[in-house]
Amino acid sequence: MTILDRMLFFSFLRAYFICLMSTLSLYIIVDLFTNIDAYAVKANGTLDIVKNILNFYGHHMFQYYDRLCEAIALLAAMFTVAWMQRNNELLPVLSAGVSTHRILRPILLGSLLMLAIGVANQELIIPRIAKTLMSDREDPEGDKDVMVHPGYEPNGIHIEGNYATPKEQAIKFFYVTLPETQTSTMVHLSAASALYIPPSDDPISGGWLLTGASPPEIDAENSHEMLVPLFPGKYFIRTRELSFEVITRNPKWYALASTETLYTLLNKPGASRQGQVAVIFHMRISRIVIGMLLVILGLSIVLRDQNRHMFISAGLCLAMCAIFFAVIFASKFLGDGDYVSPALAAWLPVLIFGPIAVAQYDAIHT
Repeated sequence: MTILDRMLFFSFLRAYFICLMSTLSLYIIVDLFTNIDAYAVKANGTLDIVKNILNFYGHHMFQYYDRLCEAIALLAAMFTVAWMQRNNELLPVLSAGVSTHRILRPILLGSLLMLAIGVANQELIIPRIAKTLMSDREDPEGDKDVMVHPGYEPNGIHIEGNYATPKEQAIKFFYVTLPETQTSTMVHLSAASALYIPPSDDPISGGWLLTGASPPEIDAENSHEMLVPLFPGKYFIRTRELSFEVITRNPKWYALASTETLYTLLNKPGASRQGQVAVIFHMRISRIVIGMLLVILGLSIVLRDQNRHMFISAGLCLAMCAIFFAVIFASKFLGDGDYVSPALAAWLPVLIFGPIAVAQYDAIHT
């Protein structure tokens, strides 16, 4: 990299950091003042309120960044070029025989690097804190009851319940249906409560401990492999996939899952919301391409007419950005509704804006 390349690259990084801090701070401040009462619901004093606020936004900051990383890359690239124009730094470089496309190379490289960091945040950080991101800001300790979503084990066991307490990992009014096999008939069990015991070396682990169950006993010849009778009215059911987290998580949990998890879910037979999961999976693949198209379109608007006022160029960039994201959301809506295939829904913005970006970038005065 030449001295000019390094100067532009670090100017882009500086602009990116300023835009990132500004947008995140604005987002957090507006959200905080809108929902500030929620943090005092179960807090004991001012120190506890501050702790809840820091814990909530300390985790959600990564989610906010995930939503804004493409727009921030566009803003940073736009301000870097606009600042060069304002200080009359662009004209001498062009007079020296350096093309505009060559000048933009370190800015595009910086944009690609920042978009890659956004993907790393999406794949490595957000899946690890997804449970916290989906929790209620009014209930940081998990004391509030949540809904239970019925589910099936691969062997056909069906589990459902009325409501659950996350802090205790317990479900009230628990219902189990054991499928018919060659050696047993179908069995229905209901229990006043069920406690999930995570897998461990203990033989009574990796499943649900039912208490107050009905019927209190079942015939020995009608026993199932996954059902362990302990005492009258008390059973243990081993499960492989239906943990407490699985049947109580948000129905749209997959939006915060890693791409590898989405791929595994797509290959799982009988999985629900396959179309919506497929749309998100393909959008993960096309994300960097879409982000770079957004940056190229923004730079093309700023540099297409270098005599245009900086604020007018910034306004045109923001208008273009709004149209760009509107097309992305519309494409996702079409994919979620099965109007188009998931792959087409994810790549439709590329098909629409790709030729436009190439033509606009090529039309920049050099």
